[in-house]
Amino acid sequence: MNRILIVRLGALGDIIHTLPAAAALRRAFPQARLDWMVDARHREILDLVPVIDRRIVIGAARAASARGAAGGSDVAFTGARGLLGAIRELRRSRYDVALDLQGLLKSAVLARSSGAPRVIGFARGQLREPAARLFYTETREAPGTHVIRKNLALLAALGIEHTVISFPLQVPALPIVAAVRDRLGLREGERFALINAGAAWPNKRWPPALFGEVAAALRERHGVRSVVLWGPGEEALAGEVVSASQTAAVASPGTTLAELVALAAGAALMVSGDTGPLHIAAAVGTPLVGIYGPTNPERNGPFAASDLTVSRFSVCTCHHRRRCTAGRWCLLDVSAQEVIDAVDRRLTALAARA
Repeated sequence: MNRILIVRLGALGDIIHTLPAAAALRRAFPQARLDWMVDARHREILDLVPVIDRRIVIGAARAASARGAAGGSDVAFTGARGLLGAIRELRRSRYDVALDLQGLLKSAVLARSSGAPRVIGFARGQLREPAARLFYTETREAPGTHVIRKNLALLAALGIEHTVISFPLQVPALPIVAAVRDRLGLREGERFALINAGAAWPNKRWPPALFGEVAAALRERHGVRSVVLWGPGEEALAGEVVSASQTAAVASPGTTLAELVALAAGAALMVSGDTGPLHIAAAVGTPLVGIYGPTNPERNGPFAASDLTVSRFSVCTCHHRRRCTAGRWCLLDVSAQEVIDAVDRRLTALAARA
C-alpha cells in the first residue's frame, strides 16, 4: 500500500473522531503517502496532525502547496472550477485506496473520483446518505457504538484490526495560555477551566446563565476560575456566561483552532455541549463534563472512561435535529446543580489519581 486517501470533509468534531483512524493507517503503513481531503473551514486542525502528508482542501482561495504547521503541505481549490481541479489532482495522485469516512453522497463521489481501484465505505445501513453506497467498490459493517470505533472498524478492509486508539494532534506552544492566565490574574501553573457555551446547532446549546452558575460553583467549591470560549458570532453568548458567573469567569480572546488546542491542553477541566471544542479537548486529554441533548453521548461523547456526561438523549424527541421541534427543549431539563455535581465528581476523581 503506497498511496492512501482519507475523505472526511467536516465537521470539526467528526474530523477529531477520525484522527485515530489516520494514526492507525500510519502505524500500519509507515512508508505510504497519506493524504486527507477536507473542507477549508476545518483545514487548520489538520495542520496539527503530523501523520498526514498532504491536505487537499476544497472551498477556499488559498495558495497551492502552502506549508502546514505540522509539516506536509496543502493543495487548495475553490469554486466549481476548483472542484474539477481537485478531482484532477486526485487522479494524478494515483491512490491505491480511498476511504470515505463521512458517508455522504458528496464525500463518496469525491472518493470515487480519485480513480483509486479500491473505494471503501460503510455498509448502506450505516450511511448518513444511503445513495453513497453506489460509489464504493467495497463496504464494511462497522460494529461498535462510538463513532471512533466505527471509523477504526472500516480499516479492517485493509487488514488493520484491534488497533489502539490515539489522537495524533500536536499541541503548539503559543502565548494564548499565558494571556488567559493574565486575564484571570493567575500565576504560571495555576489551574483554570474552560467553558464552551456555543454550538453550531441551536438544539445543542445549554442556556448561558446556567453555564455562569457552573463557573461560579467552580470558583466557590474548587478555587478554579473559568475562561469562556467563543467562536464566530458567539462573543455575545460568551458575555452572557461571564455576566452570570459572579466574576468567576472571563471571556477568552478570539482564538484560532491552534490556540484552542493549546488552551485545552493547559486547562484543568472543560464543560461544554456536544461540539468541536469538546472533542478537541478530549483528544488532548483534558478532563471533561459534556452536556448532551439531541445527540447520543455513547456515539460521540467523550471517549475516556473517566469523563462524564449529563444527557437527555433518552428522552429527547428531536434526535439529530439542529433545532427543537417538540415544543419542549430537552436541555432545559438539565439543571445547573446536575452539571455542578458532575463537575465535582470529575475533579474529585482527578484529585484522587494525582
